[in-house]
Amino acid sequence: MIDAFDPVIHAPVRLRVMATLAACSPGALVEFTRLRALLKLTDGNLGAHLSTLEKAGYVSIEKDFVGKSPRTRVAATPEGRYAYAGHIAALRAIVDGAARMDSVEGDAGA
Repeated sequence: MIDAFDPVIHAPVRLRVMATLAACSPGALVEFTRLRALLKLTDGNLGAHLSTLEKAGYVSIEKDFVGKSPRTRVAATPEGRYAYAGHIAALRAIVDGAARMDSVEGDAGA
């Protein structure tokens, strides 16, 4: 796992998308409409961010039909899960470092 920020995932909406997909079982598909509702996004906004994630290889998008209605489903790829885990590790390192600094500064003032 790479403990570095990923500029593709770092954008708040894409981070929320990846967090949602990473919470699902590997390979699990989430319907576009469900993801849109969970994240409270517009079709265009979610679609643009999914396109960026797909180009990076972080999500796969499946389109099919249920009867005559189109259906779009999304899943995090193994590469996307790996990149997300690395990004989260980098964020945790910052938070943990700040907590240690607070502890050191608190001890110094005593």
